[in-house]
Amino acid sequence: MTPELTRIPRVRAGMGWQAAALAVAALVLLPVLALGLFALRGSPGLWAHLVSNVLPVAARQTVILLLGVGAIVATLGTVTAWLVAACDFPGRRIFGWALLLPLAVPTYIVAYAYLDLLHPVGPVQGVIRGWLGYASPREFRLPDIRSMPGCILLLGLVLYPYVYLPVRALFAMQAGNLLDAGRTLGAGPVATFLRVALPLARPAVAIGTALALMEAMNDIGAAEFLGVRTLTVSVYSTWINRSDLPGAAQIALAMLAITMALVMLERRGRRRQRYAAGAQPLRRMRLRGWRAGGAMLVCALPVALGFAAPAWYLASAAWARYRFAGLSPRIIEEAGNTALFAAAATLVALLLGLVVTGAARMRPGRLTRSMARLSTLGYAVPGTILAIGLLPVIALADRQIAAVSQALLGAGPGLLLLGSGAALVYAYVARFLAIATGGIEAGLSRVPASLDHAARTLGRSPGQVFRQVHVPISRPALAASGLLIFVDCVKELPATLLLRPLNFETLSTHLYGEAARGTYEDAAIVALIIVVIGILPVIVLARTIRR
Repeated sequence: MTPELTRIPRVRAGMGWQAAALAVAALVLLPVLALGLFALRGSPGLWAHLVSNVLPVAARQTVILLLGVGAIVATLGTVTAWLVAACDFPGRRIFGWALLLPLAVPTYIVAYAYLDLLHPVGPVQGVIRGWLGYASPREFRLPDIRSMPGCILLLGLVLYPYVYLPVRALFAMQAGNLLDAGRTLGAGPVATFLRVALPLARPAVAIGTALALMEAMNDIGAAEFLGVRTLTVSVYSTWINRSDLPGAAQIALAMLAITMALVMLERRGRRRQRYAAGAQPLRRMRLRGWRAGGAMLVCALPVALGFAAPAWYLASAAWARYRFAGLSPRIIEEAGNTALFAAAATLVALLLGLVVTGAARMRPGRLTRSMARLSTLGYAVPGTILAIGLLPVIALADRQIAAVSQALLGAGPGLLLLGSGAALVYAYVARFLAIATGGIEAGLSRVPASLDHAARTLGRSPGQVFRQVHVPISRPALAASGLLIFVDCVKELPATLLLRPLNFETLSTHLYGEAARGTYEDAAIVALIIVVIGILPVIVLARTIRR
């Protein structure tokens, strides 16, 4: 067969991969584009009203929250990463994985737990009053946790692992001889950290801080529970309480501008991040006496406050609730709803991730690389923005389906996509597709190109090579990515609140409703289930670090 004839199917196969990758990227970008178009439908005076009455307060509180959370996560994550990576002290190995545990607790669950723990008639203030000899909250009470400082502190205690992970990896991979040179020049442990290690870690700190701030931007439960009116809370209240969807879309555009600034910060830090090849391994400094005690205290506090205290409270409250009323059938139904939608979104995200990575692998080029990058932008967009952008798209599709059904069958199915939860699955997939794409790309990077060439010489098409060679080898990466997507879908609150069908509850929305009503004990079992599920990816991360 002549080369000209063999090129035709290869070109067609390549065009098919490119078209599929383009379609996936369009699915992710469509809600964001629709958000901008829908925001233009507001009345002429709407934007002026938002600028003068809503945005100043919401934007100011959002910026203050991000600045405070950024300072806490950058400091706490960097210091703990340095202690675990560069120092040797009692309990270092335990703290190495225990510092990841706050990732298992969503921010709204931490706020839910501390609202009851630190309530004026709660256990913490009761013990303190007993020690000090006071009889009632009127005589002594701690500052209210429902405040901006309380929200900043709680979010920082949960989100610092986003900085701890990349900074610890950088400390472990950077040149140990640079630190040795600093020590030989007379620099002590603190000076070595400030003058040598910290400047090298700045790109990783920027990456982790940007990711943590994106999660803080996406938060709705903790901020609302603690009385902080962020842009996300304003979007939700404008849509749900005032039935003003164009106004919510315009506030979401302001959120998107801040989010894009954080993305640029993360990209800049990643572009500047470099690792020293062939460097000497980092030699840990042995700490003794009060230095070892201080290191243990610094590592123990975030674990105790960010995970142990809320987990202990949830376990105690859940056990008390179970002994009093048993396990409600409603919780079992909500757990089934949560698992069903999370599993559906995970499956779709993995399939689309295979399409995107397959296109980049089988048809490498600028176009497929660009489509792969665009398909991951959903992770940088808060769930609230995705939900606002998706609603007009899904509503339009529902109207078209109803019109076609009415013309053909004489009856319309109603809100098919919104009512069936397809919109919620769409939001999950668009938001967490980056996890699937990144995980599968990491798996495929271990597949040498020689295997592709060998399969092609045996007569396999590009699609067959991908199905028979790439996918089987990438199964561990697929499993790990699927686990992370499933857990993130279970914990996702903003998109679930805004896009769930009527009379439909998941574990996260049940918890949100109970906390909003102040009936904390009724949601303890649900919160504990979410935390237990959230521990699964932490176990995977801890095993990866040990390896």
